[in-house]
Amino acid sequence: MRPHEAGALHSDGYGAAPQWLPHPADVNTLLPALWPAGVAKDSDGVLTIGGIPVTQIAQEFGTPAYILDEDDFRGRARAFVRDFGAPFAAYGGLSVYYAGKAFLCTQVARWVDEEGLGLDVCSGGELAVAQRVGFPAARIEMHGNNKSEAEIHAALEYGVGRIVMDSFDEISRVADVAARLGAVAPVMLRVTVGVEAHTHEFIATAHEDQKFGFSIAGGQAEAAIAAVLARPELDLRGLHSHIGSQIFDTAGFEVAARRVVALHALVARQLGHQMPEIDLGGGFGIAYTSENTPLTPAELGERLARIVVAECQREGIDVPAVSIEPGRAIAGPAAFTLYEVGTVKQVHLDGGSQRAYVSVDGGMSDNARTALYGADYSVTLANRRSDAAPMISRVVGKHCESGDIVVMDEYLPADVRPGDLLAVPGTGAYCRALSSQYNHVPRPPVVAVRSDAAGEAQARVIVRRETVDDILALDVDA
Repeated sequence: MRPHEAGALHSDGYGAAPQWLPHPADVNTLLPALWPAGVAKDSDGVLTIGGIPVTQIAQEFGTPAYILDEDDFRGRARAFVRDFGAPFAAYGGLSVYYAGKAFLCTQVARWVDEEGLGLDVCSGGELAVAQRVGFPAARIEMHGNNKSEAEIHAALEYGVGRIVMDSFDEISRVADVAARLGAVAPVMLRVTVGVEAHTHEFIATAHEDQKFGFSIAGGQAEAAIAAVLARPELDLRGLHSHIGSQIFDTAGFEVAARRVVALHALVARQLGHQMPEIDLGGGFGIAYTSENTPLTPAELGERLARIVVAECQREGIDVPAVSIEPGRAIAGPAAFTLYEVGTVKQVHLDGGSQRAYVSVDGGMSDNARTALYGADYSVTLANRRSDAAPMISRVVGKHCESGDIVVMDEYLPADVRPGDLLAVPGTGAYCRALSSQYNHVPRPPVVAVRSDAAGEAQARVIVRRETVDDILALDVDA
């Protein structure tokens, strides 16, 4: 997590810069790890995607806008199937489910289908997206800690491949709906393994004191398994574990796998039920700033396979099929948000340092993560090259909130001015998904860029810009 704000004001010659943020040799330079593969800067310092200048994109589609590199998204999806899956091929195999909560629209659902991934949905609305594009039902899994009967009915009627159950109430609810439909529901049980991932409290999901899953400690998970096996309308396919998000090492997965595999083996030995798979969730981290160093899908797959195989050998069982659920790791780095600068002001801080407050035409309504999690982002001047000295800056939004911050700390050229374009990388996951209409500000469009058969880049809207009329259409005038 970031240092406490008071600790960010140190006298190292760079004023308000936090200690982890390096002073740039050239403030115009991009750090490739933060950006989609198709992004670069031209000789004039203009950011391009697929060779298309963002100045052209801003003119055609307006700002703010989410800019999504379709080729990058697809490439990351393929890497999880191919590279993460390779070490599992000799055993039970690997299934990759794209976690739609990161970012989902009909076009993304089509890409996921075409790349051969499954789709993880968490609500009736996300399921409706899948249904709208005819996503293969067998490759859909449905999550959620409080699914309504209507959502369960829709999932079973569509024929989803599995429903991940999260409570004793839900065991009864799913079984009862299945009985009314004359169906057998394929289900998994989400278990909490007592591992607290090294992440923010609100996104660490496998410690005991939280809303998800059945605790392995104290026998709650075993009781849930017995409850499922007692209902003939339920087909228990396996156990599910998810230990958190933005995870950069596999130590937590090692502990989780050990406990999940041990419970998997116990069910086979003591209850005589052979579950064909386990799901180890997602949460694989991405680079938001220079401070982050994520593992590649190949590295993650090799390490996770080694862990699972070792634990199965310890228990004397065959390696089951394994599933994972990357969302952020596919969508996050594949997009950036493009803003226009509206105002710039200098703020004098204690100790004589300064910070530039750069206000843009979006904010917490299109990226809530900074306010919600204290998330860090980077930013670059996108419409020109600058020879001005680096200035520690804070990119803020247009909303009536002091916490309306997009980028807490980053160096921008000291001559940033109204009308400039700024690009914030790593916004493909949980930005559009968590967006709001706060202050009645319409949500930005999603503009996807892809290369055609001739290698020419094309930009097109895949989610249109919201309008004030869209917002007012929900009001009921009595």
